[in-house]
Amino acid sequence: MNINVKDQLNRLITLDKVPKRIISLVPSQTELLCDLGLEDNIVGITKFCVHPFYLKQTKTIVGGTKNVKIEKIKALHPDIILCNKEENTKEIVNACTEICPVHVSDIFTLNDAIELIEQYGKLFSCRLESQKIIQKLQFKISDFKAYTKDIEPKKVAYFIWRNPWMTAANNTFINHLIELNKFENIYKNKERYPEIELKKIRLEGDPDLVLLSSEPYPFKEEHAFEVGRHTHHAKTVFVDGEMFSWYGSRLLKSFDYFKKLHQRII
Repeated sequence: MNINVKDQLNRLITLDKVPKRIISLVPSQTELLCDLGLEDNIVGITKFCVHPFYLKQTKTIVGGTKNVKIEKIKALHPDIILCNKEENTKEIVNACTEICPVHVSDIFTLNDAIELIEQYGKLFSCRLESQKIIQKLQFKISDFKAYTKDIEPKKVAYFIWRNPWMTAANNTFINHLIELNKFENIYKNKERYPEIELKKIRLEGDPDLVLLSSEPYPFKEEHAFEVGRHTHHAKTVFVDGEMFSWYGSRLLKSFDYFKKLHQRII
């Protein structure tokens, strides 16, 4: 029985059986596997795979998302390795392909996230579980769109790093969720994760809101004051970066979080 699945880079993956030994090099995809009922099949994860919280005690850690230990991966004899175009480097994907089939995700929109869940349903023979997650997610999305229908748009800047200051801009999943929240990203004219000069923030859009993400940089109160000195009247809000950047089953929690966020910023 051959299983033929194209990943999100349009690479054809052919397997002669349902893969049982899975290595995930992407935290949000690791959580998705668990919610699809595949936790027992996971043999390797990264040090950033923090959901479920106990997983790092029960699975082999093969490194970080950008720096994996290939020999450790080989020793686990995986049937498949799960990667992401943004999270993992091309060199990692190529090295892993020498070991076993590799599935690469590429997520820009909620439709991409839903497509990935569908692909995992086929790949791991858990279509029923994947459809349950998709149906719940589609309900959450529809409900949230109704919730935001009459919300007045606000100009925002979403920061992910300091020294240098870096923001989420166009062609990112974060920006897609920013826009879904009826926020106007003042840096949407830039690409991906550009470095910006904080002192120019008023000239480049003068946001109503500045969102400081909880990951990957651990922003603190002093950073909020630092931003505040350069804005005109912006409200600075600390936000849960997982809710804006993790796809897969974490999205089932994102939209309730977004509702609470809107209540905080009224």
